Amino acid sequence: MKHSIFIVFLVVYIYHSTCEAQQKTYCNPINIDYGYCPIPDFVKQGKHRATADPVITTFKGEYYLFSTNQWGYWHSSDMLHWKFVSRKFLREEHKVYDELCAPSLSFVNDTLMVVGSTQGKEFPIWMSKNPKKDDWKELVHKSQSGAWDPYIFWDREKDAVYEYYGSSNLYPLYGVKLNRKTFQPEGEVFPVLALNDDEHGWERFGENNDNTFLQPFTEGAFMTEYKGKYYLQYGAPGTEFSGYADGVYIGTNPLGPFEYQSHNPFSYKPGGFARGAGHGATFQDTNNDYWHTSTIGICVKNNFERRIGIWPAGFDKDGILYSNTAYGDYPTYLPDAHKNHLAESFAGWMLLNYNKPVQVSSTFGGFQANLAVDEDIKTYWCAKSAKKGEYLISDLGEPSTINAIQLNYADQDVEIMGKPTTTNGHQYLIQVSSDGKKWQTIIDKTTNKTDVPHDYIELATPVLARYVKLENIQMPTGKFAMSGFRIFGKGSGTKPGGVQNFVPLRSAPKIKGERRNVWFKWQQETNADGYVIYFGKSPDKLYGAIMVYGKNEYYFNGLDKSDAYYFQIEAFNNNGIGTKSEIKKAE
Repeated sequence: MKHSIFIVFLVVYIYHSTCEAQQKTYCNPINIDYGYCPIPDFVKQGKHRATADPVITTFKGEYYLFSTNQWGYWHSSDMLHWKFVSRKFLREEHKVYDELCAPSLSFVNDTLMVVGSTQGKEFPIWMSKNPKKDDWKELVHKSQSGAWDPYIFWDREKDAVYEYYGSSNLYPLYGVKLNRKTFQPEGEVFPVLALNDDEHGWERFGENNDNTFLQPFTEGAFMTEYKGKYYLQYGAPGTEFSGYADGVYIGTNPLGPFEYQSHNPFSYKPGGFARGAGHGATFQDTNNDYWHTSTIGICVKNNFERRIGIWPAGFDKDGILYSNTAYGDYPTYLPDAHKNHLAESFAGWMLLNYNKPVQVSSTFGGFQANLAVDEDIKTYWCAKSAKKGEYLISDLGEPSTINAIQLNYADQDVEIMGKPTTTNGHQYLIQVSSDGKKWQTIIDKTTNKTDVPHDYIELATPVLARYVKLENIQMPTGKFAMSGFRIFGKGSGTKPGGVQNFVPLRSAPKIKGERRNVWFKWQQETNADGYVIYFGKSPDKLYGAIMVYGKNEYYFNGLDKSDAYYFQIEAFNNNGIGTKSEIKKAE
C-alpha cells in the first residue's frame, strides 16, 4: 500500500511542483558560480574553484556580495538566487594574477563603494549608484589609504568615514579617519586591535588551536555600529583551519579604545561538513535582521581553496553580538521565513544519508564511494570520467521523507583557471525509488546551462523514498566528483535520547595546567549520528556550537584562560534531535 501511494505521489508532483516552487531555505556553502583559482603557484596540486573573505551589504533593497578574486560580484533580491556581474576593477598596469583580494564593500548615502587589498597606494576606490549592472566609475583614482584587508566604514550618525585594515601575524589591525570628501587619510593612524592568544585559546595557530610554535594571524577587519556602540570584528588564527573564526571588540568611539567582548569567537564552526566561519562581514537583510557571512575552508588543493557561508546573527538584549552556527550547514531559513536568530534557525530537516551505503558507476583511484557521504568537505568520491551515465546511488536504509537535496561537486582534473565567461554548466538527473528497481524522477536539470557547484534544491512537496540516484549528464570541466551528496528530511525511526554522563574536564584555576583547553567525555548514545556541544560564559548565553560526528569525546582548545564556562550537549540523527543535557560548569 505504501508503495502505491508513493508512486502516485511522485507522478502528481513531478518536475513543476518540485523545481519551480519558491524556496524558503538555503544551505551552506552557498551555491554561487565560484571562479577558479587564477594563480599558477596555487594550482600545483590541481586546478580548483576558490574564493573567500566575503562581504555582503544590502543596498537599495538588493543584496550585493563581493569576495576574493572573482572578476566581478553577485547581487540577489532574496539571498538565494545570485546573479553574477562581470567586472574587472583593477587597471591593466597593475599586472597581477588576481583581481580584488579581500575587498571592502560599503556605501555612503546612495553610493556603493568598493576597493581591493594592496600593499601600495595605487588602487582606486570605485563607486556606483546603479551596481545591478556594470556601471562604475572611480571615486578616488589613487587612494592613499591603500591597505591589505581594508574596510571602509561610514558612521551614519556622525556622517564620518573610517578605514580599518591589516593582515599579519606580527602587526595589529589599524584604524584611521578618512576625509569625508576626498576619502584620503586624515589624522593619526591608530593600532586598534592585536591578538592575545596567551589568554584566548581560539586565537592560537593550528587546525586544533594547538600549534604554539607559530604566531597566529589576525585579519579581516570589519565594523558594525549598534545602538551607539562600535563592534570591531576580526578573523583569526588562519584561513586554512577548521577553527577559523571571527571575534569582536566593542568601543564607544569608532577608533577605540576597544574591549574584548565576553562572548568570543562570535562566529565559529569547527565541525560538520562546512567548517570555518572567519574573515567575514555582518549585514542586515531587507527586514533589518542581522546575518554574518564568512569563509568556509576546503584547503585540499592548497590552503586557499575556500567557499562562502552565511549564518543567522544578531545582538541580544545585553548588546552581545552572536551568530547561530548550530546545524549551520543544514537547511536554514531565508530572511523572509524566520526572524528569531537566537532560536534554531535551521528548518529541522536532518541529514538522512550520513555514512549510509553507496553504489557508484565507477571509482577513480582512491576517491572511494563512501567519501561522498562522510560529512567531510575535504574528501570526495570521483568517477573515472565525466561521461553521461556516471552515477551515485545513496541508500537511506529505510523509507524516509525527503525535503531537500544538496550536491557539492569536487574539483578533479579540471582545466579552467580564472573566471570563464561561459561554461557548459552542471547537468544531472535525480531519481528516487522504494526498492532500488523502479525509479521516478524528482529533479531534472538535464538542460541546465549554469554552474551550480553547491546546488541546493528544496522540494515543493516532500517525497517518500529509500534510494536516491544522482546521474551525471554533463560537467563544466573535470571528472564527475562529489564531496557531499547530502539528502535532508526525516527518517521513519526514533530520534536519540538525552546524552548521559556528559563531563567537561578542565584544569582548576588554582592548579597549574592549560586552562585554554577542555576535554569533553560522554556516554555514547546508541541511536546518535552525532552531537552538538554548546558553550558560553553564562548559562543563558550558550552561543558557541561545535558539531561532532561518530565520537563520544572532543578536545576543545578555544577557551579564554581566565573565565569560567558553561557547556551543554545534545545528540542527533536522521530522525531528529534529542533533549539537551543538564548544563555543566567548568571553572
